Amino acid sequence: MADNLLELDTPVIAILRAPTAARFAEVTAVLQESGITAVEFTLTSEGALDALRDCADFAYPIGVGTVRTAEDANRAVDAGAAYLITPVVSDEVIHEGYRLSIPVISGAFTPTEIHRAWVAGSTMIKVFPASLGGPDYLRALRAPLPDIPLVPTGGVTHDAAKAYLDAGATALGIGSPLIGDACTGGDLNALRDRALALREELK
Repeated sequence: MADNLLELDTPVIAILRAPTAARFAEVTAVLQESGITAVEFTLTSEGALDALRDCADFAYPIGVGTVRTAEDANRAVDAGAAYLITPVVSDEVIHEGYRLSIPVISGAFTPTEIHRAWVAGSTMIKVFPASLGGPDYLRALRAPLPDIPLVPTGGVTHDAAKAYLDAGATALGIGSPLIGDACTGGDLNALRDRALALREELK
């Protein structure tokens, strides 16, 4: 799975966050049909792990986000998580991912945090919140840290997506600009249109 994360056909990890995960399976099906194959279910969404279990037969594996402890990591993996995403540099999550042979994408922002997460064993680094620095900040990070796969997340809009990739992003973490209100009853056809448009933009 680590290799797949580094070589996505469409370099986007779609982030599903809502009060409840009741519609996560439907939303994920639309995303994967539209070519967005990497999806994150956030633990802050009620029922996220139950929704993940409901997706066990999906064509592409799903990750779990907002993982902050080793206990979170184990619950997520037991439910079928193929990779773990943290909002912070959590040594215990990184170490637990290594023990379980599960890729970990660690959240970090400064060069020091990014380096620490990388040498601790993270597969990729989520630069969060990316909107604070934008593509220029990512480009500045790439200069001294060219070997570390960076995934800007947090405020990455459709309009800015290509600029982040041009600045050296390996992939993009995108939530509400892509998902909109689809997880809370919104139009799934509109979600499909956004996903297809984003995929076309990033070709």
